Amino acid sequence: MAKNIQSLERAAAMLRLLAGGERRLGLSDIASSLGLAKGTAHGILRTLQHEGFVEQEPASGRYQLGAELLRLGNSYLDVHELRARALVWTDDLARSSGESVHLGVLHQRGVLIVHHVFRPDDSRQVLEVGAMQPLHSTALGKVLCAYDPVAHSEATEAERRPYTPRTVTAEPEFEALLDTVRARGWASDTEETWEGVAAVAAPIHDRRRMPVGAVAVTGSVERVRPGGELRSELITAVRECARAVSRDLGANRF
Repeated sequence: MAKNIQSLERAAAMLRLLAGGERRLGLSDIASSLGLAKGTAHGILRTLQHEGFVEQEPASGRYQLGAELLRLGNSYLDVHELRARALVWTDDLARSSGESVHLGVLHQRGVLIVHHVFRPDDSRQVLEVGAMQPLHSTALGKVLCAYDPVAHSEATEAERRPYTPRTVTAEPEFEALLDTVRARGWASDTEETWEGVAAVAAPIHDRRRMPVGAVAVTGSVERVRPGGELRSELITAVRECARAVSRDLGANRF
């Protein structure tokens, strides 16, 4: 374990070295700067290159940061920009709906909650930022699966666990459900993940019209679906919130 940790520390130091100073560095420069044997430095560089974190210029043999780091960096910035743009709109949605509001993004075959606005009452609530939700059974997850090809692939290729008797797990029914989400522009979850809980969600797009997340109103079935029907004003409010955040992100057609 200690050896593995040392390798990680050396890899991190190597990336920091490549991120500063000269744009490209040779193997000898990297090894001497970090106090490593050439063989050790070359082994780490080869692993980083395989993962896309480092690229080697064919002509000179020098190394530079790879495109995968740029992708990860943009993803990090996108999530934080999404949250920043959504703060005011999600607060307004919680106030107007009287329910909890969640902002979620695709992460590791699930939905990562990146922002949570409490239900505006005096009830005791638990902050869910950082929590993971399933893709196939939640309103947030269904919206992502309907509009994001990566999320769709991850949900269809993975085992769809039946969290409750209402969870849709069979592929034909799941695909039909996603078709409905696309036709409506929103998704719902009624006790498909947690007993007694219902939600409605809508997609958020960026300036490239790419899905970057989803926003949902979540509450008890009795409040969200009184009499067995989704409150129409909740659907409208969630979709308007999603459109507003999308517009702030540069999606002009929303």
